[in-house]
Amino acid sequence: MSLSSATLLNSVALSPDSPPLLHADVGSDPVGWAAGHRAALRSVVAEHGCVLVRGLGLADPAGAETVFRRLTDSLMADREPFAPRRTYAEGVYSATKWPTDQPMCQHHELSYALDFPGLLLFACLEAPTQGGATPVADAEAVLQSLPAPLVERFEREGWMLTRTYHEEIGASVAEAFGTDDRSVVERYCRTQGIEFAWQHDGSLRTRQRRAAVLRHPVTGRRCWFNQIAFLNEWTMEPEVREYLVDVYGADALPFNTRFGNGDPVDAGIVTTINEAYDRHVRREPWRSGDLLLVDNIRTAHGREPFEGPREVLAGLGDPVRLSDLAPTAGGRAA
Repeated sequence: MSLSSATLLNSVALSPDSPPLLHADVGSDPVGWAAGHRAALRSVVAEHGCVLVRGLGLADPAGAETVFRRLTDSLMADREPFAPRRTYAEGVYSATKWPTDQPMCQHHELSYALDFPGLLLFACLEAPTQGGATPVADAEAVLQSLPAPLVERFEREGWMLTRTYHEEIGASVAEAFGTDDRSVVERYCRTQGIEFAWQHDGSLRTRQRRAAVLRHPVTGRRCWFNQIAFLNEWTMEPEVREYLVDVYGADALPFNTRFGNGDPVDAGIVTTINEAYDRHVRREPWRSGDLLLVDNIRTAHGREPFEGPREVLAGLGDPVRLSDLAPTAGGRAA
C-alpha cells in the first residue's frame, strides 16, 4: 500500500451507525484530487466496503461524470432497469425514479443481471431538505444473521425474478432493453438466460433465475447478493400492491420474486430479510457535493424517503460477470 493510501485509511472516521467518512481537502480541483487519490480511495473501499467522501464539491453532472471516470476502470450501461431514470452519459444516471415518500429497501445494483457493476459511485449534487440518505449494509454480516435454513435453500435453488413490462407503470420494454424491436429484445433475453413470452395485449413477461449468494472476487467471502426482498410484492405499500393486483392480476405484477424453483416468497420471509438488513444498516445524511463509493457485492444500499429536491447521480463502474464468480445454484437460466 502506498503512503497516500495508508494516510487516507488512517484519516477515515469510523462509526457503527454511519458509513466510513472521509473529509477531503480538494481546494478548487475535485477532479485532480480524485485522480490523484484513486488508488488510495479504492484501498479504503477494499478495506471497509464503502466510503463517503465529504468536501469534494461536486456540483454538476459533467463534473461528477469526470470524477466517476477517474475512479473506475470503466462504466457500464444500465441493463433491465425496473424503473426509468435519466441518462447523463454512458454509465452515468439519475437516481431511480421511486416515490419520494417510500423507502427503497436494501439491495445490490443489477443483481438480477449476468453483468453488474462491481463499484457504485453516487454524487450528491443537491441534498434534500429532509431524509433521503443512501443507507448501506454489510452483505457478509446480513448473510450471517439470516436463518441458516433460509440461506441454504436460496443457495441451493437461487432466486427467481418475474417481470411484466407495462407501458403505464415501471420501465417499459423500450426503457428496459433500449429498443421495442421484438427480435432484438428476444435475442437479448436468450443471451442473458431470460425466459420470455409476449402476451395478447402486447406486454412482455420474463423470468430469470440467479444466485442469491456470491463469493467476493477479492476476499472470497460469501455475500448475500440479490434483490429478493426489494423487488418482492410484499415490500410494496399494501395499498400499492392491492391496486396493482386489482389492475393487472397477481401473476402480472411489474416485478416480483420467488424461490428458484418458482415457489412464492411469502411476507414473513421478506420481513425476515428486511429485518436482517435493518440490523446492519449505517446511514449519513447527504450534503451537497458528497461522493459515496460502494463495493456493490460486499455492500448493499437503499434510499430513504425524503422531502424537497434531491439530485443524486449514480455511476455503474467496473463491470463484473456473474459466471466469473462461480456462483452457487441459479446463476444463469430460469
